[in-house]
Amino acid sequence: MATVISRREWLLTLGGLARAQSGLEGDIRRLAESAPLRMRFGGGSAEACREWQRAFRAKLGELLGPYEPPRRWETIRERSVELEDHRREELLLRAEGCRDLPVYLLIPRGEVKRPGVLALHGHGQFGHDPVVGIVEQAAERYDYGLQLVRRGYVVAAPCFTPFGRRLEDRKAYRGEDPCGVTFVRLQLLGKLLIAENLRDALWSLALLAAHPQVDGERLGCVGLSYGGRLTMLAAALAPQIRVAVISGALNLMQERIRGRYSCGAQAIPSLLEWGDVPEIASLIAPRPCLWEVGRQDALMVKEWLEPALERIRRAYGALGALEALDVDSFEGGHRWNGVKAYPLLEKKLLAISR
Repeated sequence: MATVISRREWLLTLGGLARAQSGLEGDIRRLAESAPLRMRFGGGSAEACREWQRAFRAKLGELLGPYEPPRRWETIRERSVELEDHRREELLLRAEGCRDLPVYLLIPRGEVKRPGVLALHGHGQFGHDPVVGIVEQAAERYDYGLQLVRRGYVVAAPCFTPFGRRLEDRKAYRGEDPCGVTFVRLQLLGKLLIAENLRDALWSLALLAAHPQVDGERLGCVGLSYGGRLTMLAAALAPQIRVAVISGALNLMQERIRGRYSCGAQAIPSLLEWGDVPEIASLIAPRPCLWEVGRQDALMVKEWLEPALERIRRAYGALGALEALDVDSFEGGHRWNGVKAYPLLEKKLLAISR
């Protein structure tokens, strides 16, 4: 049965829409739609693409500020847990000027050299626990770190800020978003939250590469949601990452801020002056990169997916590496899939004999 509204209600609705279009909300939407994105790669030769990558990588580094991991640190072993098929080392990395970084290191049984994979977690109160299989109540198929160690990789899984044990007292935020609050507080101190977490991801990568059972020439990075965003950033800026699997993160900031977006953990100030997610992702080319996209993922806006991929394809195409860029479009929501990811990692890392 159709709903009947009065003329007065209809006029009030129109007035509300008009105010939304003419007020702050409308202004932000118009600014998002007309974002300059001055450094988009338009295509061209391999040489032109490499030159663009150098320029955009430099600009991205300028926007992020300091993100390099410390050169020296102390590794504190909090606990070592022997499990049926692997060992879980619970570590704390400590360096001057940095917050202590909790990292799980998963090591398969046996003393042979193995490839290493950085497994990065997304949003959630448990931080990196679900990735290594500690939290049984975790979202569906979130234990990709555990699955990877069982497939023969040494896995490092850091805990980011402000999640898990690094969030501390959630009640102290009184219902406010810890990402937004932490972003503002760090900005006042001249720090950027996403750069702090990128540093911790690269710090964990350095830990992994230096491990005596890891072949530092065979390193990969995977992550879901925010972990996918940081996988993209880490792979874009760390060429030692040979292959990347980015799950649940093919959404653009230009699209996100059209709504009331507030995730300070993902914000890079002034990014849209120069580029967006496709431009950052294009810095990974020509290395293999797989994007996982759930067809029922409410965070993926369908009309933005193909244009975003097309911008990434320009760089891969210019470098003659289109086959290295792939998409796993699967039936499901905002979760890790693994159907194409595990064979890709095996082909590029595990199957290589050294």
